[in-house]
Amino acid sequence: MRLLERMRKEWFMIGIVLAIAGAKLEPSVGVNGGPLKPEITVSYIAVATIFFNSGLSLKTEELTSALVHIKLHLFIQIFTLAFFPGTIWLFLQLLSITPINEWLLKGLQTVGCMPPPVSSAVILTKAVGGNEGIVITPLLLLLFIVRRYIKDWLERKKPPFGAISSSVLLMIIYTTFCDTFSNPNIDLDKFSLILVLFIIFSIQLSFMLLTFIFSTRNNSGFTPADTVAIIFCSTHKSLTLGIPMLKIVFAGHDHLSLISVPLLIYHPVQILLGSVLVPTIKSWMVSRQKGVKLTRPTV
Repeated sequence: MRLLERMRKEWFMIGIVLAIAGAKLEPSVGVNGGPLKPEITVSYIAVATIFFNSGLSLKTEELTSALVHIKLHLFIQIFTLAFFPGTIWLFLQLLSITPINEWLLKGLQTVGCMPPPVSSAVILTKAVGGNEGIVITPLLLLLFIVRRYIKDWLERKKPPFGAISSSVLLMIIYTTFCDTFSNPNIDLDKFSLILVLFIIFSIQLSFMLLTFIFSTRNNSGFTPADTVAIIFCSTHKSLTLGIPMLKIVFAGHDHLSLISVPLLIYHPVQILLGSVLVPTIKSWMVSRQKGVKLTRPTV
């Protein structure tokens, strides 16, 4: 029973493995011109569905309260969209002289440019007790407006937004790797893959530590709850939005699947590290909040 419950909980990660395995066994099904017609079903319908679904799943009523955290928003957006990709670019200049597969390195650069996710960042921030109200992707603000007009229907029906996006995403991943396995000229060496995995772990830990140091300085002005939100939201990258973006930007590219590999690795790594660190970060936040209360002057 425990195994089944665990499998049910991690169905998406299992689905990624099965999608890649299925693409390896029968790549002709998901290639352009194949039975699934990914040039239409994926390039247009699936990608549009994910972006539309992601926008509708966000609650408009939380937008107003979230916007008051201007300093917190600025820190996360600057770190995520400027510092992160800039640092990765500099790091990749050093890695370019190594024998690591060049397309995996390009994939690492695209990871640095991705927006933060909504789901995992909220889940982990909320698990610790941090400030989850600031997790907003600017590109989805338009769909907030749409959601406001159908709010009552959404609250009544409660559509499974997460399951819908994840299922569509598995289809995108499957067709992407069908293109790879159907191309005999693409070869991925295990050495490069292992190195990229190690690099991603290192990047995650380093950036989480860096955001913790920046946000806990005496003059930072951030509360312990803000620090928790900063740690998760500044260092996490969206797989749900990232894969469709790659599909659009690198449409028809022979090495699209290799470019996608670092993002496919980054996603489970951020979930794993986040889950492992939740108890430690929560303990720190609680003790810090108690310390702040004790130091407040009594009237």
